[in-house]
Amino acid sequence: MNRKIAIAAVVLALLAGAGLLAIPQGEAQGPVPGAGVPPRAPVVAPGRVEPATEERDVTAELRGKLAEVLVDEGDTVREGQIVARLIDDEYRARVVQARAGVALREAELERTLNGARGQERREAVAQVREAAAQLEQARADLARREPLARQGHVSSEALDRARNEVAAAEARLRARQERAALIDARARSEDIDAARAQLALAKGQLAEAEAFLEKTRVRSPIDGTVLHRFKRTGEGVSDQPPTPIVKVGDLSRLRVRVDVDETDVGKVALGMRAYVTADAWPGRRFEGTVVRVGQRLGRKTLRTDDPTERNDTKVLETLIELDSGVVLPVGLRVDAFLGAPGAGS
Repeated sequence: MNRKIAIAAVVLALLAGAGLLAIPQGEAQGPVPGAGVPPRAPVVAPGRVEPATEERDVTAELRGKLAEVLVDEGDTVREGQIVARLIDDEYRARVVQARAGVALREAELERTLNGARGQERREAVAQVREAAAQLEQARADLARREPLARQGHVSSEALDRARNEVAAAEARLRARQERAALIDARARSEDIDAARAQLALAKGQLAEAEAFLEKTRVRSPIDGTVLHRFKRTGEGVSDQPPTPIVKVGDLSRLRVRVDVDETDVGKVALGMRAYVTADAWPGRRFEGTVVRVGQRLGRKTLRTDDPTERNDTKVLETLIELDSGVVLPVGLRVDAFLGAPGAGS
């Protein structure tokens, strides 16, 4: 009996030491604040390192062959810098042709506005005088033939020819006078408008040709670093679908794209401190801040090597911006700890 009592006393003492048995001591006490509330566990999720601007595929807007690729992996590029050129002989020829068309239309408009040159005016006046002289000669010839025809010395056919010559000379004079008046007259408003429209059309064709020529120069959309080169000089590219030539990204700041499991989305908030770890740097933490929390659940985009990983769960895509000065390879898979105790300390 004493042995049983001794064993019971030992069990009670162990339970009391473990806090599983409340031993009242005097008057009952109120609840201790925070008692029974476990500390908040961090959200742990897989992530992948990427540039702050995301990775950009640089593509050509035209189909053709690459005349040259001007950058290589690791090169620093600026926004608007030419990274590749397409063979552009055809497009240069179109620009030359379009410029010639503009010059032609400008000359036509100038001629319309200025009217005929002095030489053309003098020539028209001379032609009027010549026609008037011919008419005078034809009339004089008819005047001589008419009395001779009455006397029977000239046939009626000869008289008709003389009269026809007068009529033809009169018509020729009128035509020369009208042409001279047209040359000397100011341009009509509709003629000026038509000439200006033709010039505007030619300038539009030139702008289009220059735009196509510019598209043969492939430029970087951002400041950054060439992460990968897909194509080399002489290889073909297409615009449908677009063929990537190089991939660029801004490595001055890095982000981690994290797939937060749907069961943990309520624990993630904008501005929350976080850190990531990588197998390549055991024991090191790379800290950052949550800068974007997705608004829609979707399928997992990140895969680990864990054979027990579930792929049928929904995730919320979240972005962590790593602190300035953190250097990690783009594409590196990491483990992210969001809201972890000690993050940011």
